Amino acid sequence: MKQATPQPVRRSSLSSLEPIDTAPFRKPSSARFVWASLLLVWLISLLPWRSWPPAPDLLMLVMVFWALNEPRFVGLTVAFVFGLLMDVHDSGLLGGHVLTYVLATYGAIVLHKRLQLFGSVVQAIHMLPVFVVAMMIPHLLQSWLMGAWPGWDWLWSALITTALWPVADILLHLPQRREDEINSGAA
Repeated sequence: MKQATPQPVRRSSLSSLEPIDTAPFRKPSSARFVWASLLLVWLISLLPWRSWPPAPDLLMLVMVFWALNEPRFVGLTVAFVFGLLMDVHDSGLLGGHVLTYVLATYGAIVLHKRLQLFGSVVQAIHMLPVFVVAMMIPHLLQSWLMGAWPGWDWLWSALITTALWPVADILLHLPQRREDEINSGAA
């Protein structure tokens, strides 16, 4: 008769626990990619297509996205600087874009922990009031200073910017996903 060899007793410990799904644990984006995407979108935002009132604010979208996903690189100071650059470029009321970008970035920072629990569509739903309030306050101030209401076209801009959130999530996380696919194929 063959004698059974005793199996070693496995002791469970917290160090042996592994997550079932590692998808939420993304690798951080490189600073080079974050800044390259911000500068590219800033250059795109300098083009005249932004003069159309319902045009989405792509710079705000990308800035808030990175403030949510990579707060080490993008914060309120970056929002202030890019807002100031856009105000100087538009030669309008100085501080309008600054206020919009800082409010939207602050909203993303406040909701950071909550938004990390959800997918991009639910994040977009959570970001809708942030974008609306961030765009509404400068428009209210501008209408108060000018004495005339500019209309509701800015609301379309907030809605379209929010609708582009899942697209930004796919495009801006694409390098990380490709790296994960390469690493999982090699294993």
